[in-house]
Amino acid sequence: MNIAFDAKRAFTNGTGLGHYSRTLIRSLATYFPNESYFPCTPLITDRFDTSAFKNIQIITPTTLATRSFRKLWRSSLVKSDLLKNKIDLYHGLSHEIPKDIDKTKIKSVVTIHDLIFERFPEQYPLIDRKIYRFKFQYACRHADKIIAISQQTKQDLIELYNIPEEKIAVCYQSCDERFFNDVNEMEKKRIRELYDLPDLFFLYTGSIIDRKNLMLICQAMTKIKNKIPLVVIGDGGSYKQQVKNFLKTNQLERFVLFLSEREKTAHLPGYVLATDFPAIYQQALGMIYPSVFEGFGIPVLEALCSHIPVITSNISSLPEAGGEGAVYISPNDSEALATQMEEIISNKDLRQSLIQKGWNHAQQFTREKCAQAVMEEYKKTLAC
Repeated sequence: MNIAFDAKRAFTNGTGLGHYSRTLIRSLATYFPNESYFPCTPLITDRFDTSAFKNIQIITPTTLATRSFRKLWRSSLVKSDLLKNKIDLYHGLSHEIPKDIDKTKIKSVVTIHDLIFERFPEQYPLIDRKIYRFKFQYACRHADKIIAISQQTKQDLIELYNIPEEKIAVCYQSCDERFFNDVNEMEKKRIRELYDLPDLFFLYTGSIIDRKNLMLICQAMTKIKNKIPLVVIGDGGSYKQQVKNFLKTNQLERFVLFLSEREKTAHLPGYVLATDFPAIYQQALGMIYPSVFEGFGIPVLEALCSHIPVITSNISSLPEAGGEGAVYISPNDSEALATQMEEIISNKDLRQSLIQKGWNHAQQFTREKCAQAVMEEYKKTLAC
């Protein structure tokens, strides 16, 4: 089987959509080595190295016209390259498929991660909402199959876009295999010294935007007597400045460490490419992820795989991601969050219980199981 992907974000995106794309392509190539995989990207970068896989062949624009109009190539003209390479199935990994691909003999699958822009329109510019809505709805109408990354996303597709339930399959995502592996003590020490990490700290990972709700953690910290630092992996704009203003007003600046602001480490390959993150995670006392809404919540899974407790929100897809390995709070309740943070700090038995339950829950999301689920949908789609 020849399987192609929209791999733009695999090569250019350092956050959720990029991680999903890279992990899925690598997992399929590893566990189904007899198939051939063709990531299609307008641009090749060092963010996604496929050199170890003989069954992966990258497709890029090759003619003067397609190199000159890379966006158009990705959204439509790529079909010529798909036909040339005798592609059987095309997978749009992030909400999009090429225009008129349904008019070829090539079957198509699209992954829809979330419809957050529909649920929280005030957080998106009008033009962005219009573009997203057009692309998402076009893909949902014209793809042969839709993969939702959670039951929450499936329900949103049914309720908000009136997609027939039978057209949607829920295939959970995995995370980078490094998070499933224990980092040795020597490497942990190196990372601890390199990033100047505290001996004891909570961790927050994610874009610093309103929906991710970092402010709630800062509000909770004002209520905790025995404070321990919070290490933040991620960056942001105006919302981040609001958080920093709050920290200054409440004299908490020394307790919240933004790794993206550290000149020494922010541009290290291990930070930019996230290869140092497992060693950071595995030294944290716990992950705090009080997001208001997620399509899945990959930092929760990364934390469970890293053997650390998780405190997260009790809404959207986050209970799917955390299972019994997380403690849940309302994303509006800083008092409840403060209470749970203090419990994690003081209660060793609770920490150990959450770690074990979290590791057990994470076994549902191994790379092999997630790749198997997607491959089954490929085969069903081709059989129709």
